[in-house]
Amino acid sequence: MRGIKSSTTFVKRLFQLLKVEKTTNRLYFKYQKTPYTMFRYGIDTLTVTKVLAIARGNLKAILTQKAIDKVMLCRKKVETIANSNKAVYGINTGFGPLCDVQISPEETSKLQENLLLTHAVGVGKPIDKELSKIMLICKVHALCQGFSGIRLKVIEHILFFIENDLIPVVPEQGSVGASGDLAPLAHLFLPLLGEGDFWVGTTIVQAKGILKKYQLSAIKLQAKEGLALINGTQFILAHAIKGLYSMKYLLNLADLAGAMSIEGYKGSASPFKKALHTIRPFKGTLKVAKRMRMLFKDSENIMSHEDCDRVQDPYSMRCIPQVHGASRNAYYHLKKLTAIEMNSVTDNPIVLSETVAISGGNFHGQPLAMALDYAALAASELGNISDRRCFLLLEGKYGLPRLLTESGGLNSGFMIPQYTTAALVAENKSLCFPPSADSIPTSLGQEDHVSMGSISGRKFNQILQNIEKILAIELLYAAQAIEFRRPLQCADIVEENHKLIRSKVAKLEEDRLLKDDIQAMIELVKNRKFRVK
Repeated sequence: MRGIKSSTTFVKRLFQLLKVEKTTNRLYFKYQKTPYTMFRYGIDTLTVTKVLAIARGNLKAILTQKAIDKVMLCRKKVETIANSNKAVYGINTGFGPLCDVQISPEETSKLQENLLLTHAVGVGKPIDKELSKIMLICKVHALCQGFSGIRLKVIEHILFFIENDLIPVVPEQGSVGASGDLAPLAHLFLPLLGEGDFWVGTTIVQAKGILKKYQLSAIKLQAKEGLALINGTQFILAHAIKGLYSMKYLLNLADLAGAMSIEGYKGSASPFKKALHTIRPFKGTLKVAKRMRMLFKDSENIMSHEDCDRVQDPYSMRCIPQVHGASRNAYYHLKKLTAIEMNSVTDNPIVLSETVAISGGNFHGQPLAMALDYAALAASELGNISDRRCFLLLEGKYGLPRLLTESGGLNSGFMIPQYTTAALVAENKSLCFPPSADSIPTSLGQEDHVSMGSISGRKFNQILQNIEKILAIELLYAAQAIEFRRPLQCADIVEENHKLIRSKVAKLEEDRLLKDDIQAMIELVKNRKFRVK
């Protein structure tokens, strides 16, 4: 890489660019008002929050001398093995069913280059640019653990891409999640060879031209490097990270939507009392019950009918802690497994010494695939129960007019948006089939059990996008229902969110085009404008 003479000068150059100073054991960017700590690849623990902060430019990630030493030491081990007569998979042999063919040292570079070229067979639309960037970040962190045997020069090139927001274009389809995400990762690293494409802003540009613009030479891969790049679970992992980020907010938003629907329905707050849930103390259930109590705190509307003669509310109202809580439990499980995967080494073979390189299965996507399928089901249920609450608000019970309009007949009111929530719920149900339950052998049977985790990750995020729309419509309904409870006031947090909705969508007095109202609500959800805690 031009301008980087050695690993040491590379680190120095990064620090010069950052212009940082050490104060009370924290690093401060001089051009930022807020203090940040540095993230050190291969040394520190990666989290969902940190990955997204790095991807969005809010946290600086660097390569330290300690990580450099680990990378270079492992590279020496690979070179020793590559020059020996012993056949070691992926270093001096072919791949997959050709693992029994030994490759000469002279042919090693061509073998590694062919690996990327032949595996870049993905199809379909490109994944979101941020997902590709997350993949790069997670791959660098894994390579810097010091078990992959890749040269420092290759890592430096990848870091250059990240630092300059040169993000490779990756098709969404083609991975079976077994030897890792072979096709997506091959596309991700084609630009190292001067092949493939980059995102430049929102435009797709050929890699050759970009490398020329930045005066970068194409990398000539050496022993083990191609395999280190394309073996791994970073495609599955990136979708898990992005999904967890979305699901966390939507879990909180679902609680808010449920609380606002109960306010509009004049439902009971009794099912959320602490004493009820401490005798069945699932973590998610306890969390949701506590949040519901917070969302009803000091509500005049709730207190106004505490002594009414209604015995109980339908399940979609009173079972919110149990249903939303179960979805939270799935979120917690996926978060725990994703944290492990983010800080693991998932390529193959794993280089342990100058004589030992184990060809195992750390690249297999099953650990995340099954959890992603579980989380997809959990996310889908948030929409399922939300649609039921929408239906209840339209029935015309307990002082609410049918279809939430006082002039029904001439006006349809809010009849039809519930058709949309029903359609989205049905779509989510169809997306809940677990891809990890299936396996289609590949590589002439050498890879005879695969995880299909890439499909699990993609479907998880599709479901979450539908949940955004379903909850947006429930919040629209709930805001309308609350209008019929005036002048009674709800809890402060509910009133604050009701005011936010009314800043974008007026109370429905008579029929109008609802498309714009629904879209305005979806934008509020997507942009995280609701106060959820």
